[in-house]
Amino acid sequence: MRTAPSWLLNQAATHAGRLISAGFAADDLRGYHYRLLVALAESGPASQADLGRRCGIDRSDVVAAVNDLAGRGLVVRAPDPADRRRNVISLTDAGADTAHRMADTVARVQDDLLAPLSSAEREQLTRLLDHHGGH
Repeated sequence: MRTAPSWLLNQAATHAGRLISAGFAADDLRGYHYRLLVALAESGPASQADLGRRCGIDRSDVVAAVNDLAGRGLVVRAPDPADRRRNVISLTDAGADTAHRMADTVARVQDDLLAPLSSAEREQLTRLLDHHGGH
């Protein structure tokens, strides 16, 4: 069992998740915060519903996370001028800085996790894993 690829992938993913969580904990943030901040940084302001769909986060969880991020001054929520029933979430400068720091944390963790692999092996591993990414 300990040599089954599925078991090994699960162990690697669990280890990576722990490393990422520990890195984000320095700012008292979580992975879902990162997903939301990066989505806003990459695609610009969005409704809470769009953010949830884009990030794969349940609508009620998006509301709680956005409330948390807004409370920290990382995002702002404003009525959508096109539909006042909707809120549009935008990244603040502090939110962009935090997203950048969190991305640096992810990069460091990936470098540590994949340290035994050459650049070519890392690229190959990424291609192989990406094969199942959309499924």
